[in-house]
Amino acid sequence: MQIFRHYNALPGEVLGSAVAVGNFDGVHRGHQAVIAEAGHAAAAIDVPWAVLTLEPHPRRVFMPQGEPFRLTPFRAKARYIQELGVDTLVVLHFDGEFSRRSAESFVHDVLVDGLRAKHVVSGYDFVFGHGRRGNCELLLHMGKEEGFDFTAVSAVEDEKGEIFSSTRVREFLRAGNPAAAAGILGRPFEIEGRVVEGEKRGRAIGYPTANLALDDYLRPALGVYAVRVACENEGGALWRGGVANLGRRPTFDGESILLEAHLFDFDGNLYGQHLRVSLVDFLRPEKKFDGLEALKAQIAIDGHRAREVLANRR
Repeated sequence: MQIFRHYNALPGEVLGSAVAVGNFDGVHRGHQAVIAEAGHAAAAIDVPWAVLTLEPHPRRVFMPQGEPFRLTPFRAKARYIQELGVDTLVVLHFDGEFSRRSAESFVHDVLVDGLRAKHVVSGYDFVFGHGRRGNCELLLHMGKEEGFDFTAVSAVEDEKGEIFSSTRVREFLRAGNPAAAAGILGRPFEIEGRVVEGEKRGRAIGYPTANLALDDYLRPALGVYAVRVACENEGGALWRGGVANLGRRPTFDGESILLEAHLFDFDGNLYGQHLRVSLVDFLRPEKKFDGLEALKAQIAIDGHRAREVLANRR
């Protein structure tokens, strides 16, 4: 998949595409349906298959001091989109100036003059442009004027009639229900990042951990999770089982929220490595212990439970 951070002067081989447009934070099953529809359109008229998205997320621009909320920072979002088979990802920088662009200007300048789109696809609730004036009706109308086809994908629902949405994913994660979140995402929720050096307390008691800062990620329920962990390398992601604490480490009077993952049956050096930590199940809330021995005993219990959970979730 080719990635472009601009819409002007794109190479000829990516022009004239069928393009899915949206923020796609989470790339959940509803988003996947929108992107897949663009793929079907691309195949039908034999043109490139593209996705157009914005970074940073507009919510971060409009509410810079708000709580972290991202489900898929750009690196993860791009990977999930690539896994769908998309040919081209166009990522536009979103800032105050871009937010003042009219919806009509977005269509003319970006979709028509920039991408020369042949077919545009969005979700049924997609809005864009200054004041959120752009919507599916405008895309349909302007498509007829500008010479591109438009498809609005209806809401995608689960077997209970609940709509797949990023909002529901966030609600489930905050409630400590990663399994329900995975049902919407189509995969377990992951936190990824570079392993940072900690205080090595885990190693001192026989449970070394790989520590990740959460940065812009949404904060799931604080506590202990059964996890799978992968270190990305040239040979691809190799997943290992583990147990992780997501929280402030109250036994040591910690303040910042950190993800500390202990990998089962592993004794390598992960400092500086890029890890993906998949939250499989919530085991218990975080709590403060009376000393290291009590903590060590609980970690052993948590590890045993995590192994059982992972064995049953293969």
